[in-house]
Amino acid sequence: MAAGAAEAAVAAVEEVGSAGQFEELLRLKAKSLLVVHFWAPWAPQCAQMNEVMAELAKELPQVSFVKLEAEGVPEVSEKYEISSVPTFLFFKNSQKIDRLDGAHAPELTKKVQRHASSGSFLPSANEHLKEDLNLRLKKLTHAAPCMLFMKGTPQEPRCDEEVRQGLKAYSSWPTYPQLYVSGELIGGLDIIKELEASEELDTICPKAPKLEERLKVLTNKASVMLFMKGNKQEAKCGFSKQILEILNSTGVEYETFDILEDEEVRQGLKAYSNWPTYPQLYVKGELVGGLDIVKELKENGELLPILRGEN
Repeated sequence: MAAGAAEAAVAAVEEVGSAGQFEELLRLKAKSLLVVHFWAPWAPQCAQMNEVMAELAKELPQVSFVKLEAEGVPEVSEKYEISSVPTFLFFKNSQKIDRLDGAHAPELTKKVQRHASSGSFLPSANEHLKEDLNLRLKKLTHAAPCMLFMKGTPQEPRCDEEVRQGLKAYSSWPTYPQLYVSGELIGGLDIIKELEASEELDTICPKAPKLEERLKVLTNKASVMLFMKGNKQEAKCGFSKQILEILNSTGVEYETFDILEDEEVRQGLKAYSNWPTYPQLYVKGELVGGLDIVKELKENGELLPILRGEN
């Protein structure tokens, strides 16, 4: 009986394998609470949280529970800015209303019960949508010491409508461009012009080293440097986890840099190294390659001499 009940609980958690299937599920489950677990088979904490979801599915049959392999359906993960696992998203009326990052079983249970309770959903949805946007705007305004919000970029004019409208209310400033220093609004074009004319702009905007210089320093920070998603203690993607295991097996000392913590480095290093993906392994400031190349070097017996600087 116990085994049968466990199988029924697991069956109550659907698995999504494509972006199309996910969109269809959002439409079909629009009238109920939908809880989506972005998970990875290599992360033990995800397996634990799948068990928690199975228990919740037994207790709350009116709620739909889904698991989606984050690296298997990257277009959905990127759309919802999933950078680590486990992450849970909550949907109602096909709209995201809440989010939980990390393996926090009590918090997951609390959120599911709160959103599933009758009469409390719609106000909660609006509240959390606003909270999510404000957190995003705060993160964006602090993304660099000097942040300019403008209509597009010099290379590619474009617009994020949610940020465009939300930042007006967040800053109480109705027009663009908007300049922020250390997360604080300086003003728009007229104020920037005045600051430049009075030679105050240089003192307000902190001087930062050129990105190329910074990347050169970072890639030479240690004899062996790994740029990855996560760190030595906790990889946040399967590829990073695999390359950690290979490096650890060599016994060579190395340092890591978490690209998820610095968007400027994450994007800039792709151009600097002419290598579009992560992880990236450097020895004495020179790019060795990504996971496939490191695997190949290990199989050929060439990895250890390279890591030691012998080759």
